[in-house]
Amino acid sequence: MQRVKKDDDVVVIAGKDKGSKGKILAVFPKTDKVLVSGVNMITRHVKPSQTNPQGGRIRKEAPIHISNVMLADPKTGEPTRVRIRTLESGTRVRIAVKSGEQIDT
Repeated sequence: MQRVKKDDDVVVIAGKDKGSKGKILAVFPKTDKVLVSGVNMITRHVKPSQTNPQGGRIRKEAPIHISNVMLADPKTGEPTRVRIRTLESGTRVRIAVKSGEQIDT
């Protein structure tokens, strides 16, 4: 089971965007990177095309290493570690270590 998944709220704990919060847009497990909304913004210079007839410079998110983000605690919003627990029904769920809250529903 992954510690972070798509649509999770995370806090950046290292790098130029340290302290910023965002939602995970995509996870790339082969390279251990995640795409977080509003974090690690880069500028791409694009030629005019049918999809973008104007062309010019476009700001977009670039992937950030998974070790530089921590899951946000559902109760307080602070960064927290994740523990995986198996329920009596046999399903595995993620638990926030700081508050003990269940992340998966």
